[in-house]
Amino acid sequence: MVIFGGTGFIGTSLARHLKKQGFDPTLIARHKPGPQNEFEFFQWDAVHQGKWVKALEGALAIVNLAGKSVDCRKTPDNCDLILRSRIDSTLAIGKALESMSQKPNVWVQMSTAHIYGDPPTQWCSENSTTGYGLAPHVGRAWEKSLLESLPPGMREVRLRTSFVMGKHGGALRTLFRIAKCGLGGTIGTGNQGMSWIHENDLNALIHEAIVNNSYAGVYVASAPTPVSNKEFMKALRQKLLLPIGLPAPGLLIRMAAKWLLNTDSELALYGRYVTSQRLQDNSFRFQFPTLSLALNDLLD
Repeated sequence: MVIFGGTGFIGTSLARHLKKQGFDPTLIARHKPGPQNEFEFFQWDAVHQGKWVKALEGALAIVNLAGKSVDCRKTPDNCDLILRSRIDSTLAIGKALESMSQKPNVWVQMSTAHIYGDPPTQWCSENSTTGYGLAPHVGRAWEKSLLESLPPGMREVRLRTSFVMGKHGGALRTLFRIAKCGLGGTIGTGNQGMSWIHENDLNALIHEAIVNNSYAGVYVASAPTPVSNKEFMKALRQKLLLPIGLPAPGLLIRMAAKWLLNTDSELALYGRYVTSQRLQDNSFRFQFPTLSLALNDLLD
């Protein structure tokens, strides 16, 4: 089992989950793992071939999570890196597979639910049209690079993943700190959709995509109950026993994102409601289908 981008929050969580299921994950990433790493590791630049290629020979599956974080200011340089880090890494994996005599059975590719853009009220599923802007453009190019790199006969699964909530990483930690500081009120209008998935459910979904041959093509990787930002922040305050939370108007968020947090204000001010019709058809069962169940587990 080879996980590209495997030393980040999602990759580390996935590797531990797969190990419990009896697999032997190998991590390939730009950055070295922490001192507690328990898995075989290869470093790469996500562009060129190297020693990491030998890990693919005879592997059961590829999981590609590689790509620069979108939690940054959208300068021209960062926009270029966000796109290239995803395209180049996918093409590099495809190039490595060309020389394999025993190729993996399946390639599970991370994609983004942001591919649907930021429709204010529309609920999107696998069959919905994609949106306009940087993130939809990156998402489409990311998925196209997979299809261009996929060897003939190899099964592929693309996961259009929403905001991943975990105990040891992800945006929930930032929202937790903001709420504890008394700023856990509505962000912007509060109507923007917050689609999310618990890390355990994402791990289970990737595992299912690997072992279940009926999984192929595009899936929305998101819990079945997205909520508005107003509802999300209220649930977070209730879980933290915070009676009030000051609202954050759009102008304040834009200023704070640029000058204090060094990130993109649109990550907070815009959103989308996504659910998966295909996972419902496949009878995939979420361990944490509702926000209250997820927060109870992650914040206890």
